[in-house]
Amino acid sequence: MTGPDGPHRASGSDGGDFRPAGGGSDLAREEEERAVEQALALVGGTTLRPSRGRDIPGTPGTPGTPRASGASGGDLSSGPTGNGQDRSASTDSASTDSAPVGGSPAGNGPSAGGPSGGARATAQASGSDQRPRPGRSSSEAPAPNAEPATPKAPPLSWDRARAVATRAGRTGPPATIRLPLDRALGHVLAEPLGALTDLPSFDTSAMDGWAVAGPGPWAYEAGAGLLAGRSPDTPLPDGTAVRIATGARVPPDTTAVIRSEHAHPDEAKGLLHARRSVVTGQDIRPRGQECRSGEQLVPAGTVVTPAVLGLAAAAGYDALPAVPRPRVDILVLGDELLAAGLPHDGLIRDALGPMLGPWLRALGAEVAGPVRLGDDAGALRDALASSDADLIVTTGGTASGPVDHVHPVLDALGAELLVDGVAVRPGHPMLLARLPAPGQMKGQPEGPYLVGLPGNPLAAVSGLLTLAEPLLAGVAGRPAQDAYRALVHAEVHGHPHDTRLVPVVHRAGRAGGRDHVAPLRYNGPAMLRGIAAADGLAVVPPGGVRSGTEVEILDLPWAPATPWTEGCFT
Repeated sequence: MTGPDGPHRASGSDGGDFRPAGGGSDLAREEEERAVEQALALVGGTTLRPSRGRDIPGTPGTPGTPRASGASGGDLSSGPTGNGQDRSASTDSASTDSAPVGGSPAGNGPSAGGPSGGARATAQASGSDQRPRPGRSSSEAPAPNAEPATPKAPPLSWDRARAVATRAGRTGPPATIRLPLDRALGHVLAEPLGALTDLPSFDTSAMDGWAVAGPGPWAYEAGAGLLAGRSPDTPLPDGTAVRIATGARVPPDTTAVIRSEHAHPDEAKGLLHARRSVVTGQDIRPRGQECRSGEQLVPAGTVVTPAVLGLAAAAGYDALPAVPRPRVDILVLGDELLAAGLPHDGLIRDALGPMLGPWLRALGAEVAGPVRLGDDAGALRDALASSDADLIVTTGGTASGPVDHVHPVLDALGAELLVDGVAVRPGHPMLLARLPAPGQMKGQPEGPYLVGLPGNPLAAVSGLLTLAEPLLAGVAGRPAQDAYRALVHAEVHGHPHDTRLVPVVHRAGRAGGRDHVAPLRYNGPAMLRGIAAADGLAVVPPGGVRSGTEVEILDLPWAPATPWTEGCFT
């Protein structure tokens, strides 16, 4: 085997020398290659099998093709007899080397088959004793000629994962329903809201006072005058005045409205005098001042707020075209979770069940109460297969532990994995999938989406904002959250390779300084103390940022009710 500085030699477990190909016997070369492959398996690498006239006995794969080793499904044979017994080289040097050969700690780097990787693997192969792998019997070893498992694709970058979730939510036009005004609050408009009439619909008085015509002084008659809701019968003659209330329709030919405090009625002579100069059109709201009939008032995708309801009513609407709220089911997984009381005996409180429902409602969803399933693959499969929600959110079980059932169940149901891991901390085991509709064949998913959140609370928040928020925005017809940047005051450490999401709170600039965000201290994957005080999350690129750097901010759907001070939170 040739490394960067020339040929390398590795001693086999039997003490013999393994020489590079091109010298020595075929058996020596075969054993050298086997030792290298076993060493690569220890560090999760792959190697290219040599293109030779025959394959190495007892080793699966095709000459000259890539072959995954170790945990990815390759067969580590005990010798040229190829009896299929699963063995691994358990060297001290391999166990102390923490980084994958030729790659990053996250396993996304170059293949171990490169020159430096091969040199290190050869060194680790020397002196290895071959013992059965702990926790697996020889009967469980893969068959000598079994197909290697497909290596898992590297996780998506944070930006790409959010883009995938956004596109998934906008795969089709949103449905439209008509809701009476008293039920439309919080929904999203499915169509632009156009005015059904001019606003105002006629010229109205902006103040309590006097409607006058022509130059003054003006003759008037005692009486209540013109009130809102009544239409004047005749035009106002030139040189006359009439009392008028705010909102009342002004008579035709009115020149202006004089506010009560700016007018002096001489009751003895029956004349009205102005205390200030009168400008034509003053304190009159002309017809169509706010909008003309047919003019767009608010665009589609607008969330119906109380103000939108008022505007719609003023413009003549009794019901609004709205997008149905996305329906969400929440499945809480984990036998270790308590629904009430203090943690005890290795059991912990479920923090996500109480948090996710209100959070998802704040994102515009209609949410059923959380269902606790424990670590039960059958119950999970039944719940997924029977759900009629638009989105299913699961908590925990997205990694590859002994009771992490989400991936196997999704595979069994024929779901399509759209995102399987994201290069973000916390929360990298999150996933996004599309389930088949009931009766649909595998490979044709048209059923609900599933967002699998990690079990750690802040990691779950990361998954909510990375995948669930943009997905729900698309399904509900909402516009995507506007990206903006803010200065961060304090150095924020980053992950070497992944994006970090760090809770922050906005601070007003002092002495003319710019507004900024301050990172909050309690930002570990299992912590909620920081996010409870936060009004946003800073998107910190790999490597971190220095104080005074601008970072992208993700707003939370609310602001803290209490104005947190620097205190212990920063």
